Amino acid sequence: MRIRCIAVDDEPPGLNMIKSYIEKTSFLELCGAFSNPVEALNFAKENNVQLALLDINMPDIDGMKLSRLLPENCKVIFITAYEEYALESYRVAALDYLVKPVSYDDFIVAVEKAKDYFKLLGSEIKPNEYFFVKADYKMHQIRFDNVLYFKNVKDYVQIYQKDGSRIMPLISLKNIEVILPDNFMKVHRSFIVNLNEIKTVERSRIVFGKEYIPIADNYKDEFNKFLTGRSII
Repeated sequence: MRIRCIAVDDEPPGLNMIKSYIEKTSFLELCGAFSNPVEALNFAKENNVQLALLDINMPDIDGMKLSRLLPENCKVIFITAYEEYALESYRVAALDYLVKPVSYDDFIVAVEKAKDYFKLLGSEIKPNEYFFVKADYKMHQIRFDNVLYFKNVKDYVQIYQKDGSRIMPLISLKNIEVILPDNFMKVHRSFIVNLNEIKTVERSRIVFGKEYIPIADNYKDEFNKFLTGRSII
């Protein structure tokens, strides 16, 4: 797991320090470095930023105010030259508060708290094992591990299952796609396949028994990357 983070400090030495510390930390990913807090805020709102490392005394928006404006899922560590804001930092639920000059050892202790936080958060989110669809005037439970593939048929989606059954609910492939776990991949505008159930690939087609699923050109790169990552030859 890598934590997506931004660095925000209006003074170049401070910003460069934070950037260098992030770049040498394996579980952090630097998504942006900003001397302008307004630009940092706009970036955080438009991107999936998980952690912001902020100075406090900055023009336009100070670090405390910025921390309150950031998306709710973005955690904060303050890195500042002023000790007097420490108490207030706890009121905005900051993960830590570092006073400059900051050593790399102090930095690591702080970002390890972020690592522990996101690890705990991830462990609390358990993926669903099934979903329900309506077809033939009934509600059907569909287990992800029983699905071979989904096929778009006009306004319907045909669900092909390992037990041989097929269900055809009135739903779009796009609506199905957003609830699927990572082991499903779209390989054609009309097909999403369960990668765990692929046994044979033949001439740009996935073979499920007597059924052949075409791999469209615009999906080949991603699918080939999947194959390469699991090939031993």
